[in-house]
Amino acid sequence: MHPEPQQRRRAEPRRLSATAQPEAAKAVAAATPRPLPAQFASLVSDQIAFLRGFIAHPEQVGSVWPSSSFLERWLVRAAQAEQARSLVELGPGTGGTTRALLAAMRPEARLLAIELNADFHARLRARLDDPRVIVQLGSAEELPELLQRWRLPAPEVIVSGIPFSTMPKASAERIAAAIAQCLAPGGRFVAYQVRGHVARFLAPHLGAPRVRWEIVNVPPLRVFRWVKPAA
Repeated sequence: MHPEPQQRRRAEPRRLSATAQPEAAKAVAAATPRPLPAQFASLVSDQIAFLRGFIAHPEQVGSVWPSSSFLERWLVRAAQAEQARSLVELGPGTGGTTRALLAAMRPEARLLAIELNADFHARLRARLDDPRVIVQLGSAEELPELLQRWRLPAPEVIVSGIPFSTMPKASAERIAAAIAQCLAPGGRFVAYQVRGHVARFLAPHLGAPRVRWEIVNVPPLRVFRWVKPAA
């Protein structure tokens, strides 16, 4: 008798050994796209929003890029934010400088952030969760009225990123006068600018400023600092 032909076995999928399974899982994980870290994604989103804001309203946005951490740290130091009870920020943009100020501020201090751009204002309202900050949609020209509306004392610190070089001259003169009027005696006004027009408008009110370049920023900026006479 002839032996019966052996039945063909159905091909079975190859099973990974116990030691090979973790290696395969690592390979799959490495090949799977990972979401961007939240902080990096937020930074990219801010950069895109800043660029769009500059293109749409160059007279309102002073730069094509948000401020660097180096610039933010210097602004906090120049303003002596940790000593102030009442602070104002003109043109907070996407909020980098605002967060730096809040990190340095006292628990009982208050910060009024005035933003003219509606998109930036909405972005700030959604992102800043701190009871010490008031995010106000409006113009820096309204500074005296806004301080009165929110029942805030004369600010010891005013920080400004608004572009004095591109706004109408009449507006720049009114804003300069409002800053000088509202700033508390002995208070600090700190402005970061690409150009030097801010000094031209503030000098008649507060005299000559101290100026420092911050080159680790896109673009490099000048930081102007005034101290209002205490008398």
